[in-house]
Amino acid sequence: MKIKMVVEKTRTGYSAYAEKLPVFTTGRSLNELKSNVLEAVNLFYEKQGKRVTVNDLNITLDLPQFFEFYKVINAKALSERIGMNQSLLAQYIKGIKKPSAAQTDRILKGVQQIGRELAGISFS
Repeated sequence: MKIKMVVEKTRTGYSAYAEKLPVFTTGRSLNELKSNVLEAVNLFYEKQGKRVTVNDLNITLDLPQFFEFYKVINAKALSERIGMNQSLLAQYIKGIKKPSAAQTDRILKGVQQIGRELAGISFS
């Protein structure tokens, strides 16, 4: 069971709501929000005797939120890596333009590829 939680940036932090459940919560940071989401979903399922783990959650961020949280990812280097105009990616990140589904997928695949490469690295 995957529960899709949509995250939105607010003036005081973040809020999240489940797409198919009457569950919502807030947090000052994404880490706090994830913890609060897990608690809220488990409260919803408590009477049914179900227990949800972080692996059951699908947290969905938009591009500006992703790059704000993962500041370690350099947008210029990512744009070069995926063959996207740096200015266009910057506009997506700032929320000036909204990427198409194809562009979003292109960016996501680039980020996921970097993640796989980093997961396979070891230091000597």
